[in-house]
Amino acid sequence: MSDILLQLDGVSMQYGRGETAITALAGIDLLVRRGELVAVMGASGSGKSTLLTVAGGLTPPTAGEVIVEGHWLSQLSARELATLRRRSLGFVFQDFNLIPSPTALENVALPLELDGWTSTKAHRPALDALNIVELGDRAQHFPSDLSGGQQQRVAIARAVVGGRSLILADEPTGALDSTTGELVLRMLRSRVDAGAGGILVTHDARHAAWADRIVFLRDGRIADESRASAVSSLLAGSPA
Repeated sequence: MSDILLQLDGVSMQYGRGETAITALAGIDLLVRRGELVAVMGASGSGKSTLLTVAGGLTPPTAGEVIVEGHWLSQLSARELATLRRRSLGFVFQDFNLIPSPTALENVALPLELDGWTSTKAHRPALDALNIVELGDRAQHFPSDLSGGQQQRVAIARAVVGGRSLILADEPTGALDSTTGELVLRMLRSRVDAGAGGILVTHDARHAAWADRIVFLRDGRIADESRASAVSSLLAGSPA
């Protein structure tokens, strides 16, 4: 069981009460292992983004359990949960969520500094992470000086810095051109191949084909699941 990074066990999420209640997730069971990238697809409102926020401990589920690296999130204090998120979880969002005033290097180093690292110590692995996404030469640039694709690569560096083991990406290529989007996916895939695990929320089958497995959500439930290789075969056979 040590290869399991994330387990969702009967996870449900409901907003509101009574007749106006909205069910975003309904009894989700999901495992993500080391070295595995799982794509989550579904129509708008199917529960994709809610699944990520619950899996990342940002929102507690209404029912069920979320287990990250053997830690039951429901049993952690607020401080323990915050520490787990800083050390084990990396989030990548479509709108980047970089802080405008710090440099790229400082943005990447920030999670480590929040965890008690000195600035000097935190900048070393932060620069290593920027080198991984081929932006070491942009370390001292501010987000406003970077292209959208470069900002997203900084966001990925921030998500993996410090050896985080679980990467949660919500439409990370939605605002990028196809060439830059492919580069971002390659970076995400590389980190997973190096031993992390990941969930990629996407609406694009070509992006989902970078994953090992594809989970399809419908009305907050897992409606189907397939190996990404099957999708790749279909795409390869489709007309240009």
